[in-house]
Amino acid sequence: MELCSITGLKGKITVPGDKSISHRCVMFGSIARGTTEIHHFLKGADCLATIRCFRTLGIEIDENGSTVLVHGKGLHGLSAPGDILDVGNSGTTTRLMSGILAGQSFESKLSGDESLNSRPMKRIIDPLTQMGANISSVLRNGCAPLYISPGRLHGIHYESPVASAQVKSCLLLAGLYADGVTSVTEPSLSRNHTELMLREFGADIRSTHELDSTRATAAISPCQELYGQKITVPGDISSAAYFIAAGLIVPNSEILIENVGINPTRAGILRVCEDMGGDITLLNERVESGEKIADILVRSSRLHGITIQGDLIPTLIDEIPVIAVMAAVAEGTTVIKDAAELKVKETDRIETVCDNLKAMGCNVTPTSDGMIITGGKLKGASIHTLLDHRIAMAFSIAALAAEGNTKILDSRCVDVSYPTFYDTFEELL
Repeated sequence: MELCSITGLKGKITVPGDKSISHRCVMFGSIARGTTEIHHFLKGADCLATIRCFRTLGIEIDENGSTVLVHGKGLHGLSAPGDILDVGNSGTTTRLMSGILAGQSFESKLSGDESLNSRPMKRIIDPLTQMGANISSVLRNGCAPLYISPGRLHGIHYESPVASAQVKSCLLLAGLYADGVTSVTEPSLSRNHTELMLREFGADIRSTHELDSTRATAAISPCQELYGQKITVPGDISSAAYFIAAGLIVPNSEILIENVGINPTRAGILRVCEDMGGDITLLNERVESGEKIADILVRSSRLHGITIQGDLIPTLIDEIPVIAVMAAVAEGTTVIKDAAELKVKETDRIETVCDNLKAMGCNVTPTSDGMIITGGKLKGASIHTLLDHRIAMAFSIAALAAEGNTKILDSRCVDVSYPTFYDTFEELL
């Protein structure tokens, strides 16, 4: 894909369904009793991997465009898989399914592509083992493939060293099959889609914040049954982030992005844009199925550098590549810290973002837990995505503000989360 600078992005768009919520709809619907009806489901490669895995586990799932029907069989209705569960490139599928599979009466094995099988899984293996699960890394390197055999689970209280929705969700799902309360305390609140949605499905789940602290605890009790739901998936704010950034940095632009999820545990990008001087207005705010939703109006703005750190980081961890792009064209210096989690995404995103920004002429310094970016003018370059969808999309936005042409190598990796990304561009030209 080759792109160049433009002016005047204008129009009204929608973005695909939220990736995190789409995963969870299928997972929770599969272990619920009855049919779960999902609208605006994200048909990206990662979420399709979740569908594929649950079909292998004996769940009937019907697809009709962006509508998906999951015919759940209850907490104990999954069947032993006749094959390895292929999770593709999806860390969410791997980690959350491991919690569910740890409570089953059959053996299973999860494996993915080369990238997935290099990502750290000890962060779920260790606490699941504390719960009594029989889970191991087949190659004994703390990564997938993972082998899971039946174990008797008991509730634990786990102090998570990192704020990770995937770790928290894995343990809460295992807690559905445990013999007592399972609770997870995080140093700060990670995205809480699991807690909100499990509550809708009928789970006994509670969330608390400690007074005078950012620490947060979620606790779940085992239950007899979950029940199928009807869910409309809100637009993914991680997908909207690219067009929010484009609307801010491309001159003479005004973009309305409709029906976007603005869950406070996910919407840190909005706060960052406002702190940088961005002109953003939320319209038509409402709550559906426990999730906050709004239309987002974005206008071209003169941005300035800020410091991004602390408990804000978990609310925007996936958006840091495109935030770095905004910082690269803003006035002054932006400092991103406390984001070491970036190193264990689809790529080491600290390294990948910094390398590509340098290729575009940006003054950027990587640090152990983030980066320091001094804004200025960007120039076109060849962008090495390393097959990371968020790198491809973030630097497609950078190309719109860069002098000359920019080539996005392996641009089709956007299919993981946003197959129609480049089509949406066309709607705004």
